[in-house]
Amino acid sequence: MSLELYYWDGLQGRGEFVRLALEEAGVAYVEVARGKPSQGLGTEAMMALLASPDEPYPPFAPPFLKDGDLVISQTANILLYLGPRLNLAPAAESLRYVANGLQLTIADVVTEAHDTHHPLSSSLYYEDQKDASKARAHDFIDHRLPKFMAYFERVLKQNPAGERFMVGDTLSYVDLSMFQLIDGLLYAFPRALKRFGEHYPQLAALHDMVMARPNIAAYLNSDRRIEHNEACVFRHYPELDKAAP
Repeated sequence: MSLELYYWDGLQGRGEFVRLALEEAGVAYVEVARGKPSQGLGTEAMMALLASPDEPYPPFAPPFLKDGDLVISQTANILLYLGPRLNLAPAAESLRYVANGLQLTIADVVTEAHDTHHPLSSSLYYEDQKDASKARAHDFIDHRLPKFMAYFERVLKQNPAGERFMVGDTLSYVDLSMFQLIDGLLYAFPRALKRFGEHYPQLAALHDMVMARPNIAAYLNSDRRIEHNEACVFRHYPELDKAAP
């Protein structure tokens, strides 16, 4: 494959869910925005494709993936495409739709996590909406986070193939994405998730299992893995964190 991943330089964000699949599969890919302009790469190259008058179906925003002439946008859609090609999707076609549904639900949590620090407008700085952010974050911790996590824990427990994977009996991109979701939430809300392993033991085990996989462990310890930071989706602001009820 000749794969090009387009996402903002310096951010894990939604692009990280795609990176983890590519890294687990051990395939070569180009991180376009992190490349050198002298090689036709860099953020300007990404923006040029977004604004191209010649691209028949231009993406709305990163992340998007380019495989030859095919351009695929939206994280869940990218993973739906890559999953079978990277051997990271269930063999049964019916379960691939289950996997996509779970990935879309993960995307819902990511959006709600983002909105804890930008509840009023993405165009405003966090400092301009701190009071609203605190109210939104505390509601997220008290109500939305446990609802989502209890659901994902139940999916693991009720998997007919066993409790190790989210879908079927082998690792899929959904497991990698669940790791990333949990990892981001642990960074953003360490007080709220202090007892995460007690409340959601199957999810905690899945997180640790993915983190220990050789290709993922090597990636996490490499300079390709961008650190969590306060310009990203998952942000740690102490004033937004609180003990879970």
